[in-house]
Amino acid sequence: MIRLKTILQYKYIYYISLILTMLLVFLRINYFKIESKLVPSNTFEGTITNIKYKNQKYTIHIKNIEEVIGYYQSEDILNIKIGDKVKIEGTMYEPMNNTIPNTFNYRKYLSNQKIFYLFKIKNIKLISKNKNIIYNIKNFIIDRSNTYKQKGYLKAFIIGDKTDLEDYLLFQENGVSHLFALSGMHIGLLTLILNHILKRIKNKNIIIISFLIIYLLITNNSASLIRSILFFITLALNKKYDLEIETKNILIITIIILLIYNPFYIYDYGFLYSILVTYGLIISTKYYHKNYIYNLIITSLVAFLFSLPITVSLNYEINLLSIINNLIIVPLISLIIYPLSIIVFIFKFLEPLFNNMVFILEKVNSILSIISLKIIIPKTNIFIVLIYYLLLLLVIKTNNFKYILLNLLIIIIIKTIPLINNNTNIFFLDVGQGDSTLITHQNEVILIDTGGVLNKTISQNTIKLIKSLGYNHIDLMLLTHGDQDHMLDAKYIIKNIIVKNVMINNNEINELEKNLLKMNPHLVKKYHKKLNISIYNNYIGDDENSSSIICLLRVGKHKLLFLGDADKEEEIKYLKEHGDKINIIKLAHHGSKTSSGYDFLKTISPQNAIISSGRNNLYHHPNKETIDTLEKLNIKYYNTQNCGTIYYKFRLNNYKISLFPPYNNIYTN
Repeated sequence: MIRLKTILQYKYIYYISLILTMLLVFLRINYFKIESKLVPSNTFEGTITNIKYKNQKYTIHIKNIEEVIGYYQSEDILNIKIGDKVKIEGTMYEPMNNTIPNTFNYRKYLSNQKIFYLFKIKNIKLISKNKNIIYNIKNFIIDRSNTYKQKGYLKAFIIGDKTDLEDYLLFQENGVSHLFALSGMHIGLLTLILNHILKRIKNKNIIIISFLIIYLLITNNSASLIRSILFFITLALNKKYDLEIETKNILIITIIILLIYNPFYIYDYGFLYSILVTYGLIISTKYYHKNYIYNLIITSLVAFLFSLPITVSLNYEINLLSIINNLIIVPLISLIIYPLSIIVFIFKFLEPLFNNMVFILEKVNSILSIISLKIIIPKTNIFIVLIYYLLLLLVIKTNNFKYILLNLLIIIIIKTIPLINNNTNIFFLDVGQGDSTLITHQNEVILIDTGGVLNKTISQNTIKLIKSLGYNHIDLMLLTHGDQDHMLDAKYIIKNIIVKNVMINNNEINELEKNLLKMNPHLVKKYHKKLNISIYNNYIGDDENSSSIICLLRVGKHKLLFLGDADKEEEIKYLKEHGDKINIIKLAHHGSKTSSGYDFLKTISPQNAIISSGRNNLYHHPNKETIDTLEKLNIKYYNTQNCGTIYYKFRLNNYKISLFPPYNNIYTN
């Protein structure tokens, strides 16, 4: 034991072990990929491990050889619970990769959890009821929580289920959503309560550890929670056997164990946030004093600095006021609402008190959201992130705050690069059965149409892409016409990002446009800034399609034509008035046979044609007649339903075409 204790005092052994572990993680992820053992089938049997119901839709996790996630639409409440064995019938399919750059990749997210298939459920049949005690405990917690008015908060704090937490997005915007992820704070408070209850019991740590393991089994098994519990256990062992290992090295041991167990934790944002913030707080203890307020400020600042790259990689923006927000919200949740949630779960008669405290929390959160100081930071590479953390560690080690200034300089440079870059970027976005094109050049951003699907918001990805490129605004939102597949999401975008100018066509204003105008956007008839764009909005036809705005963009020697949903008559009209050779054309009406006439395409003679259409769309776009025309004229075409987002990067008089997901890259002069 003495020899082991001596070895454990050698601080470099932990860092060497961590480096070797990271190398092992790299090898396991890249060269020993885990693949599904399932054969796609129309039926699947297994045990329900999780179930959520929202907006008349069930999301059910079912595990057999491996786990699948099933979706079931129903107005009725199903008589099934976690732990029940069921048989489902329907369609098994693979999740999609993200088709817009720099956005959430659901397929990768699931594969990191060893989930490779989704299931569209048509029928679900109960085979046998649950007999597992752990599942029974979880079902009891869910059922009891559902009897409370503030069930969302109870389920979030007790089992980590945020499904019913209505204000979660607002907490996220204020930079305090981490308080609802089960992690160190919750485990710390739980162990503090248990320590107090069991203070006279000799082997209390064994009881506490047993409780934490059971607690882990009934929650969502998040990586951050596993880290917190394992960290507590390792700390307890260190103290029991008097190993004298430094706390930061115990955290490193915890990280090594978890990454060896599951290397894919390296992609888990909750895990990364948890270990980085915890490490930052551990090595910053020298700055703490006896003053609670002072320590709270230090904690908030350290947590903000160490979590900043994670926050940026998730949202491409930071709210500088989140430091202040945490000073207000953290004590309110950690000292009052979280402990009270446990107490009120046991003693239901205290529910009115809990409701009042939640009311205060939501009011405070709402007031804090009125004022925000958000800074957009574009996507950057891992090497810049590593430099950021190295400089942060040097600040703490040397107490020399000039390294903070260096980090600030790095952030300023990252923010400035898109503004001085002379490239023109054009993204023909995959928005399903709709249209949306994003154009950026230096500090100018134009969005032609927004796409839109009933009962679904698709433009979160558009906003995220814009922010990831380093922009906090749209100079011109050009809505070619008033159909929902071209402009339904315009309202959402205006609510969530600065839109300086909006242009609509000159036809009679329809309901969608009326709803948009109620938001008082700055409407313009003409537009010109740095981008050389000609807008023809004088086509007033019998319907919205024939009244589509047509625009021509010139980038160096190249010309790009955008047609909205113009039909063949408008194409000929444009040809007579402005006809010329075109390099790239965004085909009208998703490749419908009502547009893209043979004579029109032959005259303008584009090298490339872009079709925006949805997968398995009801209209069977693009039409075979249109495809035949393109092939007869030897026009290379790209369709978003097959290619995802189509990205043109213009530099001087050359351009590069990239498809996303990146099937291939094509260079064209």
